[in-house]
Amino acid sequence: MATPDFVLELRDKIGTAPLWLCGVTAVVVKGDQVLMVKRADNGAWTPVTGIVDPGEHPATAAMRETLEEAGVVAQVIRLARVGVTDLVTYDNGDQTQYVDLTWRLEWRSGEPHPADGENTEARWFAARSLPPLSDDMARRIGAALLPHGEAEF
Repeated sequence: MATPDFVLELRDKIGTAPLWLCGVTAVVVKGDQVLMVKRADNGAWTPVTGIVDPGEHPATAAMRETLEEAGVVAQVIRLARVGVTDLVTYDNGDQTQYVDLTWRLEWRSGEPHPADGENTEARWFAARSLPPLSDDMARRIGAALLPHGEAEF
């Protein structure tokens, strides 16, 4: 599902005005590999990302999004980074800004595939050979690849 129902309901009330949402980035590791998905909307390779549902714990959202988007079961290990995105303006004019919680997850089962239509590819990359990334995504992944430590702010 690309846009959660609760966001569509809010949009009915506020139109395209900026919306502040909680998002997650799930950096799933399997040995020295990182799960990446190729987004259908812009063709960028990223870790799994998604919106936290109302009342949902963000760690649970990271695991749910990983299963929904890539067909992979993964377990949250730790919070790696807390960040705020720039204001995003979508093609339809909707504006959103996210507080992003980046999590490190470990693979448990499943072979990656584009499971819900939000992505055109899903596969493992060697951590040292990731595809081209935005600076922000590189920072998120870098924080999550540290095996332990406090979250970055």
